[in-house]
Amino acid sequence: MELALLYSGGKDSTLAALLLDEFYDVTLVTGHFGVTDEWKHARGTAATVGYEFRRMELDREVAVEAVDRMYEDGYPRNGIQRVHDHALEQVAGDGYDAVADGSRRDDRVPTVSRAEAQSLEDRYGIDYIAPLSGFGRGAVDRLADATLELDIGPSEVIQRADYEGELRALLAERHGEAAVAEVFPDHDQTRVTGIRK
Repeated sequence: MELALLYSGGKDSTLAALLLDEFYDVTLVTGHFGVTDEWKHARGTAATVGYEFRRMELDREVAVEAVDRMYEDGYPRNGIQRVHDHALEQVAGDGYDAVADGSRRDDRVPTVSRAEAQSLEDRYGIDYIAPLSGFGRGAVDRLADATLELDIGPSEVIQRADYEGELRALLAERHGEAAVAEVFPDHDQTRVTGIRK
C-alpha cells in the first residue's frame, strides 16, 4: 500500500516514516508555497534516510491567510494549523492509500481531531495515520536519541522544511522583521542527518 507522509526532515516525521515502513511503501512529501527553497533540506534528509521524496506545491493564498492570522493573533498556532490542514487535504487527494504525519500525543499544533481524521478518510477514501499519536515528547526524544543522528538548534539556524520557515519569511515580507520575533517564540528545531546503525 502506498502512503504519503508529510515530511519536514525533523525527528518526528522521520520516526513516523521508520514506524510505518514495515507496512507501507512510504513516500515523504514536503509541502511548500514557493516562498523559500527550504524544501530542499527535506529532500536531502529523505535521501540520507533512504526514502522516496516528493515536493508538493501548496496554495500561496493559504500561507498569506495563515500569516495574517498569526500577526493578528500574536502567536503562530492557528496559522500553522490552517497550513497543516491544507497540506493534508492536498496530499489526501493525490491517489495514495494512506496519508500520515508526525504529530505527537502532546503536540499543541498541528493536531488532527478524531472527527477531522474520519472526515478526511471518508471524503478521500484513504486512511489517515498518526503513528506518534500515542507517544509523548519524552518518549519521542528518547527514540530519536537512540535511533537518529540530529542537528539541534534555534529555528533561525536549523534549516528544515516544515511550514515555519516559509511562514516566517512571508510574515517578515508582509508585516516586517519585528513581527517574526513577536509571533514566534524562541524554540529549538531538529534536522535529521542520519540513522544510527
